[in-house]
Amino acid sequence: MSSKIRVALAGAGAFGIKHLDGIRHIDDVEVVSLVSRDLAKTREVAERYGIAHVTTELADSLALPQVDAVILCTPTQMHASQTLACLKAGKHVQVEIPLCDVLSEGQAVVELAARSGKVAMCGHTRRFNPSHQWVHRRVEAGGFALQQMDVQTYFFRRSNMNALGQPRSWTDHLLWHHAAHTVDLFAYQARSPVVQAHALQGPIHPELGIAMDMSIQLKAASGAICTLSLSFNNDGPLGTFFRYIGDSGTYIARYDDLFTGKDERVDVSAVDVSMNGIELQDREFFAAIREGREPNASVAQVLPCYQVLHRLEQQLHAG
Repeated sequence: MSSKIRVALAGAGAFGIKHLDGIRHIDDVEVVSLVSRDLAKTREVAERYGIAHVTTELADSLALPQVDAVILCTPTQMHASQTLACLKAGKHVQVEIPLCDVLSEGQAVVELAARSGKVAMCGHTRRFNPSHQWVHRRVEAGGFALQQMDVQTYFFRRSNMNALGQPRSWTDHLLWHHAAHTVDLFAYQARSPVVQAHALQGPIHPELGIAMDMSIQLKAASGAICTLSLSFNNDGPLGTFFRYIGDSGTYIARYDDLFTGKDERVDVSAVDVSMNGIELQDREFFAAIREGREPNASVAQVLPCYQVLHRLEQQLHAG
C-alpha cells in the first residue's frame, strides 16, 4: 500500500455523503471509486467530490487493484454479505451500523476477519462522538461509574424515508439498527457485558412490516441498568438523547454535545481533533490500517451487541 489510502465507498445516500464530507478533512486518504444503485445520481455525487470511478456493482470496485479499503453505507440487509465480499477480495473494510440483521451472518464476518488479517470495523459512531468519548474517559480514569443510562431514540418515519426525507428502497429497523447503537454503547460505557435483556414492541406497521415503537431494558454484569425507548412515530424532537446517571454526576449527551444534569454545557471541544463523530470514526479506521492494529469498534468487539439483539428478537417472536 502506498502512503495514500485509496478507498471505495458503496452507498451514495445520506450516510455515504456524511463519510465523504468527513474524509475530506483526513490527510492522505482518497476516495477513488463510488458505488450506488442509481448510476445518474451516483455520477452527480462523484463529480461533486472528484471521484473518478463510478459503478452500480460493488464487484467492479473490488476488482480495482488500487483500492485498499472499502466503506459500506448500503442497506442493512446487504451489510454482512458485502463485508464478506470485501474481505475475500483482500480489502480492509468498514461497514456502517449494523454489522448484520442475522446473528449467524455477523459471526461469519468476525471469523473471516480474524483469518484475513485485514482491518474490519463497524460504524458504531457513538463510541467516537466527543460527548460519549468524554464520559468514557472519566469512566476509564475511575472518576465516574455508570449506574443507569436512560436513552430515547425518536424519529417520525411513518413512510419509508431516509434521513434526507427521500424514499428508501429498503426498510429500516428499530431493533437491528437503532437499538444496536445503545446496546453497544451501554456495555462500552459500563465496561461490563450485558447479562440481562428484555424487550417489548408495539403494533406492526401494516405496510412496512416492522414495529414502530419498542422498549428495551438491559443490565450489565456490573449492576448498571439501561432503559431504551425507540419510536418511528414520534412527531417532535428527533434523534437520540442519552442520560448518564453515575456515582459522581449526571450527564446528557445530544450527539456531539454534552450537558450536566442541570443543563450546563460541558466543553468537549478538546476531546479529539474534530467534533464530527463520523469523521472521527473514519480516522480510527484509517489509523488502524496504517498501524496494523485492531480498531476501536472492530467487528469482533461489537459482536456481543448483536448477540444481545438476537436474544431480544427471539423474545419478541415468542410474544
